[in-house]
Amino acid sequence: MKSKPATFRKGRTEIKRSSTSPAKVRPSWDEYFMHIAELAATRSTCLRRQVGAVIVKDKKILATGYNGAPSGLKHCLDIGCLREKLKIPSGERHELCRATHAEQNAIVQAALFGVSIKDSTMYSTTQPCILCSKLIINAGIKKIVIKDSYPDPMSKQMLKEANVKIQIYKAKTCQNWRKGKKRR
Repeated sequence: MKSKPATFRKGRTEIKRSSTSPAKVRPSWDEYFMHIAELAATRSTCLRRQVGAVIVKDKKILATGYNGAPSGLKHCLDIGCLREKLKIPSGERHELCRATHAEQNAIVQAALFGVSIKDSTMYSTTQPCILCSKLIINAGIKKIVIKDSYPDPMSKQMLKEANVKIQIYKAKTCQNWRKGKKRR
């Protein structure tokens, strides 16, 4: 029996396999790249917040990053968190953090391998801080898709002033595409 051609709904492709197997729903590009950012975050060695970032251009991954100590140095997982010991609130006194942020690491990875990220999109599991925002602006990244907020209003203001578009990622019941079920 012939299968029907793919149909498109809300940025997703529904693929009908046959009359006996269920339809498979592929994730949208935003879902796909955000899930890769979430996967990158699982490599984080930060005790407070696990963040992942992916830089994309023309639906191709250019670089990924996660937050953790610089290469070759001991991680907070091993020696503890100075910020926790000093009770420093999130979003303040970034210089007292041992970790390099996910967004910074993704930008550095691109630079290390000579990959231009100008006019790209960054997917990040958390809104960038002011330090990362300055790097994003200077790297020429034009859009950021973020999953969670961060207590840094100056970062948002600076990104807006630099015309970097911020898109809030709206998770749709993402578990369904993993299980191959249709979403309503």
